[in-house]
Amino acid sequence: MSTRARRRTAARLRVAVDIGGTFTDGLAVLVPGGRIWVAKTLTTPRDPGDAVSTVIADLLRQVGALGRQPAAPVAEVVHGTTLVTNTLIERKGAKCALVVTAGTRDVLTIGREIRYELYDLNLRIPTPLIPEELRLEVGERIDVRGEIVTPLPDAGIERLLGELGSLRVEAVAVCLLHAYVNDAHERAIEAAIRERFPGLPVSISSGVAREIREYERMSTTAANAYVQPLVARYLERLDARVHALAPRAPLRIMVSSGGFTSGAAAARTPILLLESGPAGGVLSALNTARLNGIDRILAFDMGGTTAKACVAVGGEPLVAHSFECARVSRFARGSGLPILMPSIDLIEIGAGGGSIAHVNELGLLNVGPESAGADPGPACYGQGGTAATVTDADLALGYLNAENFLGGEMKLRRELADAALRGLAAKLGLTATEVARGVSDIVNENMAAAARIHIAEKGHDPRAFTMVATGGAGPVHAVEVARKLRIPRVLATIAAGAGSCLGLIAAPARVDRAWSSPALVKDVDWSRVAKAFGGLKADAERELKSAGAEPGRLTWWIGAEMRYAGQGHNVAVSLQWCKVSAATAPRLLKEFERRYRQLYGRLVPDAAPQVVTWRLTGRSAVTSQRFSWGDARVSARPVSRGRREIWLPLARRFGSVPVYDRYSLAPGSRLAGPVVLEERESTLVVPVPAAVTVLPEHTVSVTLKDVP
Repeated sequence: MSTRARRRTAARLRVAVDIGGTFTDGLAVLVPGGRIWVAKTLTTPRDPGDAVSTVIADLLRQVGALGRQPAAPVAEVVHGTTLVTNTLIERKGAKCALVVTAGTRDVLTIGREIRYELYDLNLRIPTPLIPEELRLEVGERIDVRGEIVTPLPDAGIERLLGELGSLRVEAVAVCLLHAYVNDAHERAIEAAIRERFPGLPVSISSGVAREIREYERMSTTAANAYVQPLVARYLERLDARVHALAPRAPLRIMVSSGGFTSGAAAARTPILLLESGPAGGVLSALNTARLNGIDRILAFDMGGTTAKACVAVGGEPLVAHSFECARVSRFARGSGLPILMPSIDLIEIGAGGGSIAHVNELGLLNVGPESAGADPGPACYGQGGTAATVTDADLALGYLNAENFLGGEMKLRRELADAALRGLAAKLGLTATEVARGVSDIVNENMAAAARIHIAEKGHDPRAFTMVATGGAGPVHAVEVARKLRIPRVLATIAAGAGSCLGLIAAPARVDRAWSSPALVKDVDWSRVAKAFGGLKADAERELKSAGAEPGRLTWWIGAEMRYAGQGHNVAVSLQWCKVSAATAPRLLKEFERRYRQLYGRLVPDAAPQVVTWRLTGRSAVTSQRFSWGDARVSARPVSRGRREIWLPLARRFGSVPVYDRYSLAPGSRLAGPVVLEERESTLVVPVPAAVTVLPEHTVSVTLKDVP
């Protein structure tokens, strides 16, 4: 057997860690075999790396206690984080300069001049990340065809360097007109800055978002520069912490498109990490769907801060290439910073466990968007929080076990939850129980309504879907959300409370590249496109190799953003990799017309198809992974934890239901709802009649009865 083959078959550990707004989750899997160990701790907002170190150390202790550590070294650590998102929301990034073509310094301020709420007289517009006084102009110009109209003068570069020196910035963003077609001037400015100011991070638009649309491209480049110093320092410290616990384990970073990359690549383009944690939850749901032969799923991930959903058909999630973050009005499109990057097409559909309930201006009960987070957390955590949250309501309704939260390591205080709910009840003229019921119903209805629209926008019927629930609060609310959507079946994965980590483990290495060059299909210069794809593929292969991917096991796709000439919105099409030539045109047009019909019902007669942006995706092989518990927690018979009074929404009353230790349920176990299944990281609540079955890979299947 070769050395490489022995390395593949030798026992080793893969570790995944995901930082959420309230909890940091960790998971270790023994390869081969798929045995897993799970850890969970409160997130440490002041230094997120502290919680990461805590969960990794806990995982290694668990594995070491079973004698596996010496024989199973840590092969890699895959990490997802909300650091980029939080930095943009909290505006705690670096002091940045922005270098632009003369005459375009106001692009960030002007934006799209769209009022996302037409009649709101107090409308708030997101403030640009880089103020006007830090935007510097250079006298150059490249036209839409990539031809140099005004050369970049040496004197202009020297003047620019002098201005940068006086500003004492921590990072620089460079975004010149039409650099997506010709990046010669951006590269020249980047080289000059690096030579004059070694160590100063520089983000150029042609390296971050090589796409058409000046405002969006500039916003993305500015955001990348804004977070780059912070993320680079964080990853450097985290790498040291990981190596202190697992000396030879490389650090891999999850990106928003549903794959992972190397720590070095993530530090260069940290904006790609924006949705890394939620992407892990979707990949976990897809892995469960593949194991069970399910084609259509709604991935539902609800944590302590937010709940998100994603439609996936045919084993693949949709990937969007534009995104909006740091919204000043949480659910209003157009109220955030536009970002051009590949991201699994997620929708934020509601609140998380820490979302705060309050009385709005109309005197009505409302939930979110403010969250208690990890510090101080919900009132029942006993850490100083006094506001009523979704978690407090879940505890009051009997859905959570106050003595068994985090396996008993963290006791929930029912009296504090009741006190917080009574404070709201006094304002509303209700009882604390009625407020708890209202909070739960509002959250579930809001999530169902948003998911219903999301599914309809993709052209699907929710009744044909299966919901896969992950996240600490996901299994608590999934059954009721599914019932409101008329989804007949819910799956709760093994270790659902750390579901994002399962997705990180199942994720492939992945790279996405883009190149905008608008042209009618009939006028495409195919030799130029082929040359561009060759360069993009070579660059992508280098990055995938740095992430540990094996060149012989990579899969490639050619993509394009297309539309009929004159339209404002694009349709994404994708083809398996092929040699790009004029023979590619018929295949491209056929796929475009298929997708256009699917979305809009019919084609536009006599219209001219146009390619706006070319895309390239490469990733390592995606294989279904079957997990099992790492220790002997499954017993011959289900372990009962007695009965508990919970709120039954159909009966509109409290009722006594059986409670089981989920860990003890062996594959093939069958139960009937209403029932509650408790585990350390989450709780599966089935408050309605249903058939509950444990599948071979320890996923719990809930088939609802009498779905309306």
